[in-house]
Amino acid sequence: MNICPLCNGLRTIVFYCDQCGEKLKDEGKLTDYFDDYSPYMDADVMKMVDGYAHTRKQHMCVHLFHCERCGDDVVRFIQE
Repeated sequence: MNICPLCNGLRTIVFYCDQCGEKLKDEGKLTDYFDDYSPYMDADVMKMVDGYAHTRKQHMCVHLFHCERCGDDVVRFIQE
């Protein structure tokens, strides 16, 4: 079983905003924002409906990052 190092607190990865250069805040898995119950669903099941065809096969966790300065939202793929 593969696990996301960000979701499980094993690693910290820093990304910077392409628009203003501010450090981005990790808002968690993108699929957690789909509905009220999606944070409680199996991660592999959610990868089948996350909108990215390669995430399940390539063991990627899709995270949403937010810039608090300019309000930009960015999706990053994290290797599990």
